[in-house]
Amino acid sequence: MNIALLILAAFLFLSIYLGIRARKGKEMSLEQWAVGGRGFGTLFVFLLMAGENFTTYTFLGGSGGAYGLGGPMIYVFSALCYIVSYWLLPPVWKYAKKHNVLTQSDFFVSKYNSTKLGVLTATVGIISIIPYLVLQFKGLGIIVSESSYGTVSQAAAIWIGAVSVALFVTVSGIHGSAWTSIVKDIIMLVVILFMAIYLPYHYYGGFKPMFQQIDAAKPGFLLLPEAGLSISWYVSTSILFALGLFMWPHMFGASLSSKSAQVLRRNAAMTPLYQIVLVFVLFIGFAAVLQVPGLESQDLALFKLAKMTFDPWFVGIIGAAGLLTALVPSSMLLMTAAALLAKNIYKVLKPDTTDKQISRISRFTVPIIALLALYFTFAGGEMIIMLLIMAYGFVAQLFPALFFSLWKKNPITVQGAFTGIFVGVSTVAYVTLTGTTMATLFPTLPQAIKDLDKGIIALFINITVMFTVSVITRKKSVLREQSGSVKISS
Repeated sequence: MNIALLILAAFLFLSIYLGIRARKGKEMSLEQWAVGGRGFGTLFVFLLMAGENFTTYTFLGGSGGAYGLGGPMIYVFSALCYIVSYWLLPPVWKYAKKHNVLTQSDFFVSKYNSTKLGVLTATVGIISIIPYLVLQFKGLGIIVSESSYGTVSQAAAIWIGAVSVALFVTVSGIHGSAWTSIVKDIIMLVVILFMAIYLPYHYYGGFKPMFQQIDAAKPGFLLLPEAGLSISWYVSTSILFALGLFMWPHMFGASLSSKSAQVLRRNAAMTPLYQIVLVFVLFIGFAAVLQVPGLESQDLALFKLAKMTFDPWFVGIIGAAGLLTALVPSSMLLMTAAALLAKNIYKVLKPDTTDKQISRISRFTVPIIALLALYFTFAGGEMIIMLLIMAYGFVAQLFPALFFSLWKKNPITVQGAFTGIFVGVSTVAYVTLTGTTMATLFPTLPQAIKDLDKGIIALFINITVMFTVSVITRKKSVLREQSGSVKISS
């Protein structure tokens, strides 16, 4: 057994231990299991929400995107997400606390007084979570296989990781995720900052020489192209991410674990500084461009360069950091999907189910969802970065209905909200499965419109349909009320 594998095993057992021990002294009611009894302070909320952005995508998708795509990868660093969260999450939290909301779908059910809308949003949430889980499991397989120098196969690593995370999620819920996040973020920060500074100086003599050499070898690589991943794509993708980040059911759930609205505002103010770490991830990918050219899979850029540069013990540390970036987000995703399935779908079908039974069903559902994600992981899939963008397109469709529900007088009817979300998600699914783009549908349109992110196009269709249906259904409701008044008076 090599030293790298020993280090990986040690961190795996540490994460399982912390995850299981986190439940000590707590009665695992559904509220404790799913949102930590709404008692998390600034540190835990920060780790759960800011730290959730640092997943296997950080290690593999971010660095691999810089290696393969170049300049367009600057979209990963966007503070727009936290401007949105600063204003959006505090009123959501206050409403959720007052009305005992535990899941994202609970919020829609309460705001629109519709269990059917709750089922739809829960379904959208679960469908969105599955590709995100696939992303984590695929990344986990690559990380462990590469950092163990092939001793552990990707398939074996994925199975071990999935079983481990399902175990401590079932036992401890969000508490396990929070405690494991502490170790994850510390080791991740140390590894990323060290590699991002060391590699450019080791191979190029500094950051400026690195970019100069890349630009000389690959002119235009560091710029946004005029077509495709252009400035139009960059702006629309950044907007989509800003609107979609906290529409992820697990991010929404993490916000509900806060003990006050002020904690959420503080988190939104601090997190953009933390996001700077993503820029360092890109530096690692850029450092690999000229040192390990011609990789079949750009997601391997970080580990190919690391194994070429560092001793096995440090590769094991890098792998341990990557391992935790898969396990912690996966735990939140599994827990959230299980809660949605039990509370917002199963209980609708069986209304007489008690809260205690729902809590038990949620925990039993965790391994089932893990197995479903494993099936799609092994069945194949797109590159990591494309999986993430597709899933963002799904969850972003929930934003308009949620946003307007916070208005003093909501202009959206339940029918409008339901139809808008359904049409928006269907549009994303269609263009993803068929590969349709604005350019293929409307080749004569200006390039800036043809390059718009497909999620933004779906969002525009969603809002248009939502308002149209709301106007029609509100008029019908008014006419029915007037008709009823006439009958009563006569």
